[in-house]
Amino acid sequence: MCLLLTALSAFAIHWHFTRGYVLYYGDAQAHLVNARRMIDSRTPGPEQIGTVWLPLPHVLMLPFARMDEWWRSGLAGAIPSGGCYVLAGVFLYAAVRRLLSSRAVAAAAVGLFALNPNLLYLQSAPMTEPVFLACLMALFYAMAWFRQTNSIFAVVLAAVASNGASLTRYEGWFLIPFVALFFAVSKRWWLGLLFGTLASLSPLAWLAHDWWYSGDMLAFYHGPYSAKAYYQRALDGGMDRYPGDQEWRKAWLQFRTAAELCAGRALVILGLSGLAGAIWKRQFWPVGFLALPVAFYVWSIYSSGTPIFVPGLWPYSYYNTRYGLAAFPLLVFSAATLVAVVPDRFKALTAVLVVATAVMPWTAYPHADSWICWKESQVNSEARRAWTREAAEYLKANYRTGDGIVSNLGDLAGIYREAGIPLKEVLHEGNNPHWLAANARPDLFLWEHWAVAISGDAVSTALTKSEKYGRPYACVKMITVKGAPVIGIYRRQSASNANTVHQGAWRPQ
Repeated sequence: MCLLLTALSAFAIHWHFTRGYVLYYGDAQAHLVNARRMIDSRTPGPEQIGTVWLPLPHVLMLPFARMDEWWRSGLAGAIPSGGCYVLAGVFLYAAVRRLLSSRAVAAAAVGLFALNPNLLYLQSAPMTEPVFLACLMALFYAMAWFRQTNSIFAVVLAAVASNGASLTRYEGWFLIPFVALFFAVSKRWWLGLLFGTLASLSPLAWLAHDWWYSGDMLAFYHGPYSAKAYYQRALDGGMDRYPGDQEWRKAWLQFRTAAELCAGRALVILGLSGLAGAIWKRQFWPVGFLALPVAFYVWSIYSSGTPIFVPGLWPYSYYNTRYGLAAFPLLVFSAATLVAVVPDRFKALTAVLVVATAVMPWTAYPHADSWICWKESQVNSEARRAWTREAAEYLKANYRTGDGIVSNLGDLAGIYREAGIPLKEVLHEGNNPHWLAANARPDLFLWEHWAVAISGDAVSTALTKSEKYGRPYACVKMITVKGAPVIGIYRRQSASNANTVHQGAWRPQ
């Protein structure tokens, strides 16, 4: 099973990598940048992880991101994602076999899981979903093991897996009290307390991390780089509220639609049908456990400004569609139980039929356009890829090592990755206190020869201040792409040419 999953993962990574899809997602590039800048920065170290995104995926990418070629191509992020995809499949197989005592049922579950094209794409990119699924399936297996044996070692494995989940995505935090209750209702109630204590170590460590580096232990929730803060700034700018915000029905509709697009309608039908089989087989706790990520996302859409946009619903666009994969493990397990209810002599044939039925819609139209996660990454990155390429080509031809650049990272980090400019050459928002000083008093602390700015960002504001102090930067390249903000590349002017400005130059607003 492990060899088959590894071969499938390697094939998918090769297919997406050779077509240049690995870094289509903006988040994929950002995760890889977070890993790289822990070692390639003016201030390297754990501070570069930031205060919002949890650290485990970046730590897993770090050994591979050290290699320049792999970092620049994106392969450094695909390798750990692929490894986690394999681990998730192995733990799923082991858990289902323990629960339903059938290799055929376990194989059906892994087939449904492993052959989903949206998951195959995400495991080929530096995304957090494969890492979380590996931890979730390890936790699922540990719970199944404990159910059969009451072994304390199963509780320890569950705690390790839970800590991994909690260092990857915040729904891992949400799972902790429910899993603790699962262990507590056993004959040895103190095992629930043991699990809860051990599993809380990672959330507590992250709260301490945020407090140490930002002064606010809840910076991940309401800090300036949090999703909540971005949402509030958008609302203040006149944007409509996200669909589902404070509306349960719409929150469920957004999630349900994304889940169907991610899993495929055939698997949704099989999964809903299989719930009867799960109840028949008395698999109550597995269904309840695997439903928890669904509850978390519906609640998040309702209460926390977590958006999911799907093309068939207002605002008729793509955003966070991959969150629909939260329902995927539940659908996979429920569909696999259809195999468990048939007589033993028909189980192998039924497993093949169930997997073939779920995969058939994807094979009937074998094109990436039908994979919602790939399609979202392709549509939303089209403009970014265009201006990134143009800016990288200009800097690659004109930038000299040691000149220095001042720039926000974010999406702009792709420029330096493609241009082959080390991140330690870039003064960015992760380089405090120099960054704060350069923005507050550019006349004293802004020494970089180059600047890359988006209209209205912190760098453009600093450039305006610098000009007032008699240290102007002239725009030497202005990049305009339809559907994207204007990108300006600036060069600091010497005293002899301070009054010379590139013809048609765009000044920061």
